[in-house]
Amino acid sequence: MSEAITPYRIETAQADLDDLARRLGHTRWPEVQTVDDWSQGIPLAYVQEVCAYWARAYDWRATEARLNALPQFTTVIDGLTIHFLHLRSPQEDALPLLLTHGWPGSIIEFMKVLGPLYDPAAHGGWAGDAFHLVVPSLPGYGYSGKPAQPGWGVAKVARAWDELMVRLGYRRYVAQGGDWGAAVTTAIGVQNLGHCAGIHVNMPIVAPDKSTFDGLTEQEKSALAAAKYYQDWDSGYSKQQSTRPQTVGYGLVDSPSGQAAWILEKFYQWMDCDGHPENVVTRDELLDNVMMYWLTGSGASSARLYWESFGKRVPGEITIPCGCSLFPKEIFRASKRWMQRRFTQLVYWNELESGGHFAAFEKPQVFVAELRRCFALMRG
Repeated sequence: MSEAITPYRIETAQADLDDLARRLGHTRWPEVQTVDDWSQGIPLAYVQEVCAYWARAYDWRATEARLNALPQFTTVIDGLTIHFLHLRSPQEDALPLLLTHGWPGSIIEFMKVLGPLYDPAAHGGWAGDAFHLVVPSLPGYGYSGKPAQPGWGVAKVARAWDELMVRLGYRRYVAQGGDWGAAVTTAIGVQNLGHCAGIHVNMPIVAPDKSTFDGLTEQEKSALAAAKYYQDWDSGYSKQQSTRPQTVGYGLVDSPSGQAAWILEKFYQWMDCDGHPENVVTRDELLDNVMMYWLTGSGASSARLYWESFGKRVPGEITIPCGCSLFPKEIFRASKRWMQRRFTQLVYWNELESGGHFAAFEKPQVFVAELRRCFALMRG
C-alpha cells in the first residue's frame, strides 16, 4: 500500500457556502426555552444571533486562506485518508510533537499555539524550546476520511498516529492531547511501540482511587462533584453519540443551526468563560470550528468515535514519562496521587488557576508554557 504524503489544500465550493446561507435563512426554530439561563440547553436568542452573523458577516474564505497558508497533507493509513498539518521548525534539532484534538473541537483549537511551538524564536521565546509539529484530524473529523467499516476506535487511532509519525521520519517523538486527544495520547503511552518518548495530557484518563475515599483532599472532592454533575446533567450528548450516532447525524448534517447549537453549548459548558463562550474566544473562532464539521458533513462520523470507543478503554499502565496540566474547569479532573497509580512516570504535574477543557483555544500562552516545561524534561 502506498505510504505517499500528498500536499493538500482546502478548496470550498462557492455552492456549498451559498447552500449554507440558504439553510440558515430557512431555519425552522423551536420555541424559546422556559428558563432564563442555559439549564435547558443553549438559549434560542443566542443561537439566532450567532446564525444571523454566520449567514451575513462571517468570512470563511479568510479562515480558509489562513489554513491554506499552513503546510497541510494527507496520507492513507489502514485504508483511510488522514489529513494533518506538518510544520517543521526552523530549528533542525526541534523535538517532534504530535498534537491531537477532541470533540467538539478540531485543528482550529491549535491555531494560536502553532507559531510559538514550532518557531519560538520568532515569538519572543528560546529556540531550544522548538517543536516539529504534526497535527492530524481524527478519523471522521474535518478533512480526514470517514471510516466505512467499524474498528476505528481510540486504540486503532493511536497505532495509526504512531505509524504517521514514523512515516514522516520521526522515530522519536512526544505526544499531547485533550478530550479524545487525551484518550488517544494515553493509548499511545500504553501501547509503547518504541517511538514515543513521553506524553502530556490536559484531561487525565484515570479513575478515582477508591482507596483514598476516606481521606479525600478538597481538590479530589471537587473532582468527584464535577464528575457527578457531568453524569447527571451534562452527558446526554455522549450517551446519544455512543449509542446512536447515525440517528443524531441526520439532524447535524442537514441543519447548520442544529450543528452549531450542538457544538456551541459545549463550549459554554466546558470553558472557563464566566457565563458566555465569547468571553474567552471570538464568535469567528467558534464558527471556524463549527465549519470544520459543517463543510465536511462530519456530524455522524465524528459522533461515531463515541460508539467505537465508549466502554473500550485501552487498559494498562503508562510507563513512559508523562505530564499533566490540570485546568480548574476541565470536565474530568484527577489528583496527582490518582494519576500516579496508572501513570508510573509522572514527571510533570501542574494545577492551573484558570482555564477549562479547550486549553489551547482558551489559554494559548499558558498552554504553550506548560508544554515547554513538561517536554523540557523529555527532550533527552
